[in-house]
Amino acid sequence: MPALLRVVASRLGGAVLVVWGAASCAFLALHLIPGDPVNAIVGSNSLVGDEQRAEVRHHYGLDQPLAVQYLRYLLRLAHGDLGDSYQLQQPVSSVLSAQFRPTAELALWATLVAVALAVAVAVLTSGHSRLPRRVSAAIELVVVSTPSFWLGIVLLTVFSFRLGWLPVSDGDDVRSLVLPVATLALPIAAVLIPVVREGLLRALEQPFAQTARARGLAEPAVRVRHGLRHAALPALTLTGWFTGTLLGGAVVVEDVFARSGIGRVTLQAVEGRDLPVVQGVVALSAVVFVAVGALIEVLYALVDPRLREGTGVTAA
Repeated sequence: MPALLRVVASRLGGAVLVVWGAASCAFLALHLIPGDPVNAIVGSNSLVGDEQRAEVRHHYGLDQPLAVQYLRYLLRLAHGDLGDSYQLQQPVSSVLSAQFRPTAELALWATLVAVALAVAVAVLTSGHSRLPRRVSAAIELVVVSTPSFWLGIVLLTVFSFRLGWLPVSDGDDVRSLVLPVATLALPIAAVLIPVVREGLLRALEQPFAQTARARGLAEPAVRVRHGLRHAALPALTLTGWFTGTLLGGAVVVEDVFARSGIGRVTLQAVEGRDLPVVQGVVALSAVVFVAVGALIEVLYALVDPRLREGTGVTAA
């Protein structure tokens, strides 16, 4: 139990440091950008004079020294207060909570599709013939080299405008998720496939695979039942990293497909210099990244029993 408590305390301390570092970098970067944040609050209203601008600046604490603003920001963040949006005049927590579900739904489906596609292609191309691997590698290179916005436009052009199979933009139809999910999932799968395939090929050369074949187990069963487990750890690492950084991809995808979500809110906040919203998005991203990292560590222990002692995770 003491070892488990030390592990938990270490993980919590690391999580706090990650969130603090991300929030601090966002605060400093946004406040060092040239321009007056008051313009984002009052807009282009020419009737607002210097006296009113001074009142707005005082109300939001923008007349305080940068160090004081930073300490007040950290204090609010520690209490879960992300401030109020300059443009929407709403609490940032309300803005993000209202837009979190569409983005989380998009990210979750993209991760599941990418992992399923990577495993399927890796298993199918890990045989003795090299031709399938070469064809797969060429396709993976093309997909990885294609910018997300361009991939989304191509998918829209083919499956919505030309064939008319799928809706163009966001809507209640579940089919509206297909193209955005594909746009996010394909580049992730293209990176995961060679990692899973190489790990699988190395695992299939190990003695345990030879033993399984000697017992009469068919080759596909050897790959799935024995090889995949040993190829899973590096794939889990990449999957966790991609999942934690999907918000950046969601900004592009939600804009291309006119979807609601945190990505579009972030883009609008950056364009309008809505500092509290941008800082809130960064803090939320850091929390999600930490949570995904913790989940990946648990999955590590479940996949590899040798790691359970260090994490305190026990098999069910």
